[in-house]
Amino acid sequence: MDLIIELRDRPDRPIVLIERRNEPFGWAIPGGFVDYGESVEAAAVREAKEETALDVTLIEQFHVYSDPQRDARKHTISIVFLATAIGEPTAGDDAKGLALFRPWEVPPSLCFDHDLILRDYWQYRHYGHRPRL
Repeated sequence: MDLIIELRDRPDRPIVLIERRNEPFGWAIPGGFVDYGESVEAAAVREAKEETALDVTLIEQFHVYSDPQRDARKHTISIVFLATAIGEPTAGDDAKGLALFRPWEVPPSLCFDHDLILRDYWQYRHYGHRPRL
C-alpha cells in the first residue's frame, strides 16, 4: 500500500517523498505493508504517520499496481491512495530523509514503480485520465 500525499497548506500543493533507509535505496512515495487484521485504509494512515509524522486524510483509492516485477525483493501488490495533509512533515520510521516535490522537481528515477505511479497520478490530477487496467 502506498500514498501520494499532497500538502494542501503549501503553494502548488507539493507531494511528499521519502528517502528510503533500507534497500532498495532512493526516493519513494510513502507506504508499507498491511499488518494482519488491519484494513488497507488503516495501514495507509498508520504508514503516513510513521514515515512522515503527518495525519493524513484519505481522499480516494487511486489505482492498484501488481506487476510481478515492481519490487525486486518479492511479488507485491500496491493499492495506492491519494491523501492530503497540512503541517510540517518529518522523516521517521524507515525513512532516512524526506522532501517536498512539485511535478517538475521529482527525481528522475524512483524506487520500485513509483515513477510510473506518479506519472499516472499527474495525468489524473491535471487531465482527469485514470490509469488503464
